Amino acid sequence: MASNQQTSQDDPFDSLLHLESQFYTEGYNQGAVDGVLAGRTEGRQLGLEKGYQKFLEAGRLYGRALVWANRLPARSSSSLPPAPSPQKLPAVPTTEAETEKKELPPLPKNPRLEKHITTLYALVETESLSMENTDEAVNDFDDRIKRGQGKAKIIERMVGEKSGGEEAGAASKGITV
Repeated sequence: MASNQQTSQDDPFDSLLHLESQFYTEGYNQGAVDGVLAGRTEGRQLGLEKGYQKFLEAGRLYGRALVWANRLPARSSSSLPPAPSPQKLPAVPTTEAETEKKELPPLPKNPRLEKHITTLYALVETESLSMENTDEAVNDFDDRIKRGQGKAKIIERMVGEKSGGEEAGAASKGITV
């Protein structure tokens, strides 16, 4: 019996019996390290993509709220900002047709419409949107954007604009917040 134990310890093929488990362990460890690195990279890319989509929609809604607010007749509401002043750009020679000033028609005087526009502006105002990466802040951001999209649809119907057109931001189609 003692000779059997001695031959199993000196057996040159003993390491070959455990070769499969050794390779499995090495492959698993390498895969785990590679997975952590790839997970961080892919997670960052996905986060940037989703963040861009969400803030694109927020910016689109904010821009529409500003345009609608500036189309309101005799705005007396102080909760809406004045129209941003155009920046002075270097003079470029233009033709007469290009210098023609075009304005959007004013919106009808309607207190409900004004209230909806004010609410939309308050929902998507960039100063009050949280940029934190916490569950509560992200949920609040998503909720405000969803409510803002709903208000924009109400305003579109009241004003008679079509939604989903080129002017409504084709980039926002299919974005789920």
